[in-house]
Amino acid sequence: MYSGAMPGSVESIAVAAQESELPKAVGEIEVTDGGLVGDRYGGAGDITLIAAEALEGLRTDTGIELTHEESRRQVLTRGIDLNALVGKRFTVGSVECEGAELCEPCNHLQSLTKPGVLRGLVHRGGLRADIVAPGRIVVGDSIIGANP
Repeated sequence: MYSGAMPGSVESIAVAAQESELPKAVGEIEVTDGGLVGDRYGGAGDITLIAAEALEGLRTDTGIELTHEESRRQVLTRGIDLNALVGKRFTVGSVECEGAELCEPCNHLQSLTKPGVLRGLVHRGGLRADIVAPGRIVVGDSIIGANP
């Protein structure tokens, strides 16, 4: 799939003020202890990431095109193995995070998108990470963590 070599990078950031709306791309975002400022989950204390390679793999394996925004994950990454970050500390821009758990796809995500998304994103649906230290994330920032 991809090497997972460190560092990776932030390709896109997307947030939605309300659960019912499709997240919108932003060039940068402030992150507090509570989460991404302006996002519907801004008080949850975490951040969600998905790899661009996972969305490309979904398209290759199933023919399903899913945009970053449709994935409902806040940060689109490239060049880093997100699954390997569970239980590890890493930084996204100036934000320090700790990988909490994989974001396995759910029926709700599939109901908002396309049939086949649930199965196609198993074990590559992204990562939920706790925010350890707030900061700012800008598209193009590095994602740096310890090698697994």
